Amino acid sequence: MAQPYPPGARLLARPDQAAPCPTCGTLLGRGYPDCAACAETVDAYWLADWAALLSGNGVAEGTAEERDLAAMVLADDPGAHPWTCDDWAMRRTSCPYCRAELGSGALDCLSCASADQARWAWDHTAPPQAMRPDEHALRLTVAGLRSAEHRRPGVVGFWRLLLPFLLVGRAPTREESRRVRLHLMAGREDELSEAASVEEMAALPALPWRG
Repeated sequence: MAQPYPPGARLLARPDQAAPCPTCGTLLGRGYPDCAACAETVDAYWLADWAALLSGNGVAEGTAEERDLAAMVLADDPGAHPWTCDDWAMRRTSCPYCRAELGSGALDCLSCASADQARWAWDHTAPPQAMRPDEHALRLTVAGLRSAEHRRPGVVGFWRLLLPFLLVGRAPTREESRRVRLHLMAGREDELSEAASVEEMAALPALPWRG
């Protein structure tokens, strides 16, 4: 019997530290999903799990059988597959109403909204060891950036700043997140972008008017 809530995004090793992207020049991942190199690096963790699922079911990529498998994954109960496979199945499925990637359409598309809400059942019902905080944050960030045009600019900016550090397994604490958001609201994105770690972003000195 398959393990319920098999972990996701753990087949590939994480990098030891955030490094510049050779294509867009920002920290690797920050250009997601528009930069091809950033997208390839981030998506590799999802694709590794999806490829394992395809192989285990004797299904080839890009076939009608793959589309059928994606539909089966989405119909299964939460925890039947790694969360990465749930996400990738949504990417392989077009919304029947807005035709966008399922779950990434406009906020007024009820089909996409329902699919996006359903994906988080995995996170909420899984046992603690099945998903680490950095994995949940990585999943949330990537899902949000795939529908960035429908999100508030401040939220998108926060996700982009953090993604390179989530890739190395470093999720911010609540206090660090609060401080980074405050700096971002104060228009200090350039300073935040130059930081080499979450700690450095959170440690920017407060502006005088906030003293």
